[in-house]
Amino acid sequence: MKRYRGRRGDGVCTVTVDGLPLDPRVDLRQLSTTGFEWGYMGSGPRQLALAILADHIGDGATAIGQYRSFCESTIAPLTVEDWSMDSDQISTALNSYTDVAMTLPELMNKVRGLK
Repeated sequence: MKRYRGRRGDGVCTVTVDGLPLDPRVDLRQLSTTGFEWGYMGSGPRQLALAILADHIGDGATAIGQYRSFCESTIAPLTVEDWSMDSDQISTALNSYTDVAMTLPELMNKVRGLK
């Protein structure tokens, strides 16, 4: 089981996985130019959510599809300077989402009764 830890100090946020620096995974998507953050919805927390999910899931495409929900439910609410979470907590968060097998415009048309 992996353990992710974040610490904010001297204006810098550092995040590790099992004691090693977490790869921000800007190769998948660069959401932040200033690094990781947490405690609000923004580019730094989104980059952190993407990085954690890419590491946890091991699949960049799936991480890209789920990082926004993970950020909103798990990363943005973090209000402490130091935190940790493990693989089980991440899996629990991911299992609480409902996947919709259509795009937002398709869903909106369905709700409106359009084809």
